[in-house]
Amino acid sequence: MLEIRIHSRGGQGGVTASKLLAQAAFLEGKYSTAFPLYGAERRGAPVTSFTRISDHDIKVVSQIYEPDIVVVLDDGIMDLVDVTEGLKDGGLLLVNTDNGDKLKGPKYSKFRVARVNVTDIALSLGLVLSGNPILNTPILGALARLGVVKLESAEKAIRDMFEDERNVQAARAAYEKVIA
Repeated sequence: MLEIRIHSRGGQGGVTASKLLAQAAFLEGKYSTAFPLYGAERRGAPVTSFTRISDHDIKVVSQIYEPDIVVVLDDGIMDLVDVTEGLKDGGLLLVNTDNGDKLKGPKYSKFRVARVNVTDIALSLGLVLSGNPILNTPILGALARLGVVKLESAEKAIRDMFEDERNVQAARAAYEKVIA
């Protein structure tokens, strides 16, 4: 079973990213679940969501404490939360950032680290909602590039949820721009 934890801020689309990822995996014939961890969050507060993907029925319904993959939609969260907590040795850390230096050093040496600036991708395509860039659809493209799901499945999941074709364009752009 593949376990993914997504860190975002309220309103950035982390919960929707979890759902899109689960749907893309489902389209590939996998079993998948997605759910958020909510407290008294408000727009802008840190939010955590989870996705599990498996070839077999998923019976676990708890938070993910030892993920295979951690996705960070806002690198500022890394100053507030230890996003690598529990991340398995050799696990994948994917961060939305343009600052590669932030991901260097001994803290990250036991993980596979990848980055892509999905904020710039969303802004360049005009993918903005209530003044905030839409980050969930491009990050799904980055996850496809890293082999979590196929790009075609990601595109279908996006089209099933959103009519605006710019969301698919954003996923494709992130797929091409991941630095791993």
